[in-house]
Amino acid sequence: MNTPLIDPFARAIRYLRVSVTDRCDFRCVYCMSESMTFLPKKDLLTLEELDRMCSTFIRLGVKKLRITGGEPLVRRDIMTFFRAMTQHLDTGDLDEMTLTTNGSQLAKYADDLFAAGVRRVNVSLDTLNDDKFARITRWGRLPQVLRGIEAAQKAGLRVKINTVALKGFNEDELFTLTDWCARHNMDLTFIEVMPMGDIGNEDRIGQYWSLKDLQAQLATRFTVADLPDNTGGPARYVRLKETGQRIGFITPLSHNFCESCNRVRITCTGEIYTCLGQDGHADLRAPLRSSESDATLENAIRAAIALKPKGHDFDYSRQTVDGRVNRHMNHTGG
Repeated sequence: MNTPLIDPFARAIRYLRVSVTDRCDFRCVYCMSESMTFLPKKDLLTLEELDRMCSTFIRLGVKKLRITGGEPLVRRDIMTFFRAMTQHLDTGDLDEMTLTTNGSQLAKYADDLFAAGVRRVNVSLDTLNDDKFARITRWGRLPQVLRGIEAAQKAGLRVKINTVALKGFNEDELFTLTDWCARHNMDLTFIEVMPMGDIGNEDRIGQYWSLKDLQAQLATRFTVADLPDNTGGPARYVRLKETGQRIGFITPLSHNFCESCNRVRITCTGEIYTCLGQDGHADLRAPLRSSESDATLENAIRAAIALKPKGHDFDYSRQTVDGRVNRHMNHTGG
């Protein structure tokens, strides 16, 4: 039962992204509608069930675990789960546990996260302008996030900034964000906006800023050198010679990264999505709850991996939003 998880395209599944909640204290315009309806508590996996789910995947060969949401740090008693995962880091069965966060709660939890074995966090931040930040997040406050980033670095956490490239919104901050990250010794990754969920009046085509164009703009000021780095995620990286910093690009639209996909996602309700850009999924909550033995759960995991598709179908090339998936980003996890 402990043979590695291999999908139909001979890709070993080593990377698990787990959403621990669909709730968030922000309402980012590319992620959620402003008036979200969240799941009832009974539908969510308990912290103990999340522990058992992740432990099973680790036993089956997963080496990297990323905790996502919603905003994972708003879940009550979430540090109980992080501390439970520490044992797998201590034994060497898990190489790394990381976190994706909006940064709002980092000032409160940074020291606890480091104590639990987290060494890297990704902070979603699309602008350094107070007014624009309030507009893009609807509910967020930039100073709170900046204090969280400072606390994370003080605690010893390596911080990477994730920025969604939004045409007409943060194009004018390309060099501002780059310089700010360089001054604070943080890597920076840009992400193309993806066609996920019904977000009301937001225009996906109008938001789309190709990272090919973004990189070309960087090259007008910096010497940009490609890097072979692979962190197990979808990003490709360059080095800016003048600052020495690493810049990542996640390009599901302009440069499909599916051929090397080694990851799956678990929602906070126990659904497994083997592709972010496809609606196909399987229920792992029922087999998890049906037996105290993990055999039923393991069989369900293997059955889901056996159906992992080759890739997604996101496409803006014809000026229409093709390949759209209906669920919001906070449902699947970042």
